[in-house]
Amino acid sequence: MKIILIGIQGSGKSTQGNLLRDKLNTPYLSTGHIFREMAKEKAPLGRYIKEIMNAGFLIPDEKTVEIVSEYLKKPEYERGYILDGFPRTIEQVKKFENGVDKVVYLEVSDKEALWRLSYRNGEDSETRQDETLTAIRKRIELFHRLTEPVLDFYKKKGILVEINGEKAIEDIHKEILEKIK
Repeated sequence: MKIILIGIQGSGKSTQGNLLRDKLNTPYLSTGHIFREMAKEKAPLGRYIKEIMNAGFLIPDEKTVEIVSEYLKKPEYERGYILDGFPRTIEQVKKFENGVDKVVYLEVSDKEALWRLSYRNGEDSETRQDETLTAIRKRIELFHRLTEPVLDFYKKKGILVEINGEKAIEDIHKEILEKIK
């Protein structure tokens, strides 16, 4: 099964992605993780990605589709995957040629997402450079402007599953499992 998790930063995508990975025995792939790993590299592409992420912007569509598509060619993703953080724009949806079975939208308010991320950063002595308040606010704004049309696209295709992401983690997980079967 090919599942996409969509939601603003702090909506619980990685938490649910990891739970689904374990329950469904399907590999979980986070584009945020891929890009953060690439940003550590000293090569020009790594520096480029780091600058874009730290400013709170999205990696350009063409580059994002290229990177994700290349990752999904690996043998471990042949039978399916759980993908977090992609596609984020209509352009990415159009260029992404990998069939998707279900798209799970974890809906949380901007206020809840900011609270969760502030708390997460308070707990983590190594705050990620791409999680400054300015960068987070910019990504939330970009989500509303660029990613909400993606939700409409998948809703029209009949594969969008909308989940209230402000409930307990276990309740969200249970509801996702019920709705993707």
